Amino acid sequence: MSPTLIMGVLNVTPDSFSDGGKYYHLDKAIEYSLELVNQGVDIIDVGGESTRPGANAISFDEEIERVIPVIKGIRSVSSIPISIDTYKSEVAKEALDSGADIVNDISGLNFDSKMINVIKDYNVPIVIMHIKGTPKNMQLNPEYDNIIDEIMSYFEKRINLCLDYGIPKSHIILDPGIGFGKQLNDNFILIRELNTFADLGYPILIGPSRKSFIGLTLDLQVDERLEGTAAAITASIINGARIVRVHDVLEMKRVQIISDKIRGATA
Repeated sequence: MSPTLIMGVLNVTPDSFSDGGKYYHLDKAIEYSLELVNQGVDIIDVGGESTRPGANAISFDEEIERVIPVIKGIRSVSSIPISIDTYKSEVAKEALDSGADIVNDISGLNFDSKMINVIKDYNVPIVIMHIKGTPKNMQLNPEYDNIIDEIMSYFEKRINLCLDYGIPKSHIILDPGIGFGKQLNDNFILIRELNTFADLGYPILIGPSRKSFIGLTLDLQVDERLEGTAAAITASIINGARIVRVHDVLEMKRVQIISDKIRGATA
């Protein structure tokens, strides 16, 4: 078994829920990316639009202005794999042309019909995330009859779409979308049942880092959720996650190493 990969979050936004504004300037973003590399990150996930609950969409031009200089800057100093966190096909194209390697689409190829053509044409991996609604409305009382069955059906449809377009199976990554159109307890169910999604035969990515389900359960602010995140990451790895998207790379790298040892993975 291969080790679980660490995807480090690099938000170049003024308003992300956890670190909005912290790496908004180019020099700070590039400096932080090198810190992540030194801490053992495997992939840097660059995002220019906040998708926190209630967030408003931004324009293509604004997103491009935020992410492209950062991607070019990272690529000029490191060969670390870069993912672009976007649901806009034109942003994805510009990012891939600038040195990105992976597209991380929170909409699962639903918000922009041209995105799947970009994935095919550039022959790159795609993270297909489940979301119910949009970032603006996704947390307005989302309901499921059976959340596992509904997300499984969603994944199967998205997978079939990709395969029909000729996207290689090896390029498909699935993310159940912790906190994206989910009730509090839904997030715990998803982590507990991750192996169900893994049985589809594709790598599972999960991003519980600092999310509100941890804060609401423990009554903690965003910057106090390290231990809760560690518990969620450990359970996720044991239950089938093979990529974990995190803010605290140094600490979660340690969690990943021990969790992988428990499940019998080797470096």
